[in-house]
Amino acid sequence: MDAAGRFSDSTTQFKAYEDYLDSKVTPMDLFYLKSRELARKLVEHGHKGTVLSREEFEERKAAAQAAETAKINAFYNRSRPVTLASAGKELKDNFLKALAEREEANRSGKMTSVIFIRDHNTLGQEVSGYIDYAHRLKTQDFEPYFSGKKRLMPGRSDLCYYNWKTQVSTSNPSSNFEVIYDDPNSLLFKNKRDKKILNVDPLCGPGEDSRRTVLQSDLYIHVVLYDHNIRTV
Repeated sequence: MDAAGRFSDSTTQFKAYEDYLDSKVTPMDLFYLKSRELARKLVEHGHKGTVLSREEFEERKAAAQAAETAKINAFYNRSRPVTLASAGKELKDNFLKALAEREEANRSGKMTSVIFIRDHNTLGQEVSGYIDYAHRLKTQDFEPYFSGKKRLMPGRSDLCYYNWKTQVSTSNPSSNFEVIYDDPNSLLFKNKRDKKILNVDPLCGPGEDSRRTVLQSDLYIHVVLYDHNIRTV
């Protein structure tokens, strides 16, 4: 561990900066100086070796506390039951059934699925696009989709979107994927967690820890699911 790491670890042991300074004051210092305040000043000014300034101490203590809080929240989110929008629904279409089968894994972070949809929008225009399923689950209520009240369609804020009538094309990173156009022959998505590449080219393999599933659906012209499994150590 480097010095910065040791400092970050040490800040959590102390309630205040003065306690941190006191930890570097020895009984011999107090004997000769006769003043704890003076001993602290000598430590703060570097006469006892490298120490954090008050500002650095507060910053690193806050960062360490935030990291610990995030760790606790992550554990709590993993341990509590996941509420599924598909629960209790009678699903007849293959596409909705496939989404329901993947819902829990995408909500819990075990899997990140990319949905390709090609169909006509409400204006009768043919559109297609790639949707980050896990991201949409976090930002939208999927109950209307599973209950048949709404139809899931790609939009301009999704990973990729193309309107074949207007030729409007957009691409955006999501919470799980970056969009890569480096390869002139295909569109690639880079998973932000494990850095692995998902290839959506139908003529190529989807990549490591990924699976491509073509579905027959009564709701859409063309639907493909790309499932990327996240390995946990």
